[in-house]
Amino acid sequence: MTPLPLAVSLGDPAGIGPEIIVEAWSRRKDGGTPPFFVVGGPDVLKQAAAKRGLALEIASVSQATDVAALWPDALPVLGEKDCTYTPGQPDADGARLALFSLTEGARLAAQGEAGGLVTAPIAKGELAKVGFTQPGQTEFLADAVGCARDDAVMMLAGPSLRAVPLTVHCALADVPALLTEEMIVRRARIVAAALRRDFGIENPRIAICGLNPHAGEQGRFGSEETTIIEPAIAQLRAEGLPVTGPHPGDALFTPRARKTYDAALAMYHDQALIPIKALDFDEGVNVTLGLPIVRTSPDHGTAFDIAGKALADPGAMMAALRMAGDMAARRAAHG
Repeated sequence: MTPLPLAVSLGDPAGIGPEIIVEAWSRRKDGGTPPFFVVGGPDVLKQAAAKRGLALEIASVSQATDVAALWPDALPVLGEKDCTYTPGQPDADGARLALFSLTEGARLAAQGEAGGLVTAPIAKGELAKVGFTQPGQTEFLADAVGCARDDAVMMLAGPSLRAVPLTVHCALADVPALLTEEMIVRRARIVAAALRRDFGIENPRIAICGLNPHAGEQGRFGSEETTIIEPAIAQLRAEGLPVTGPHPGDALFTPRARKTYDAALAMYHDQALIPIKALDFDEGVNVTLGLPIVRTSPDHGTAFDIAGKALADPGAMMAALRMAGDMAARRAAHG
C-alpha cells in the first residue's frame, strides 16, 4: 500500500511554523520530502512565503486524497480558516487558528484520511487562553485519539541519537516520586514495539539511564537505581528485551556509548533533551510513540524572536516530514 499524504498543523501562525512549512515544500524535490497538506491558514502561508522571497501557489483541497495530484505544483491547504499574519506577535486569533489546525489534523489522521500528522510548534501559554488544557501537544493528541496519556511516549530522534524522557513537563523536584518500576517497564515496552514497527529495528537495544550522579554509586548518592530502576531492568531482561543499565548520565551519550544502543531512556526532561539538542538541533524530531497514528514534530519552539525574518532553518521540519513519511510507509506495508 502507498501511504496517504501527511497532514501538517500550522502551529502558532506568529511563530516560525508557517515559514518552515513553506520552505520545506519549496525544497520538496531535493529534500526527499513526502507529499503533505497543511490544515488551515492559506493567507498566512502565502504571506510567510513572501517574507522568505518565495513564490507560492496555494491549492485548496476538499479531501486528503487530492493531495498527490496537486503536490508537484502547489502547496495543498485543507480548509479556509485563517487569521492576520503578524510574525513575532502572538494573539488570540492566531491561537484559535493553531488549535483548529491541530484538532482537525488529529481528526484526519485518526480517521485514516491522512498518513500521519506533523505538528509545527505551538505556544502553550497562548493556547491556554483559548481553551487548551493539556500540558502539550503530546497529551492533547493522546486525548484526541483515545489513547491513555501514559501510553503516549515522547521520543527525540536525530541522526546521532534517539532519547526518551520518562518524565517530561514537571518540576525536577517531583521526578523521584513519579518514577516507578511499573512505569519504566511499561514505557520501555512501548519504545521497543515502536522501534520494531515504525523504525524497522528487529531487535532493538535499549539503554536505561540512572537518575543520580554515577547512577547512584550503589546507593551512596541515592536509592532510586537499586529500588526502582534495576528491578525494572531485570524484569525487561526476563522478557527477552536487550536492555542495559542503569548507566551514569554523564557517560551514556558519548560517541562510543551511542554505538551500543538504539534508544536511550532518560529519567527526566533535560537528561534526554540536552544531548539531542546539542548533537542534532537542526535535525531533531519529536516523535510520539504508542499512538494509533503517526505523529512527529520539529524539536524546537515557535522562535517568535526571528519569525518573519527569513532566518528560520527548515531542517528539523524537513526531518520531521521525512521521518513521518518513513513511519507511515512501514505501517502501510505491514497493514
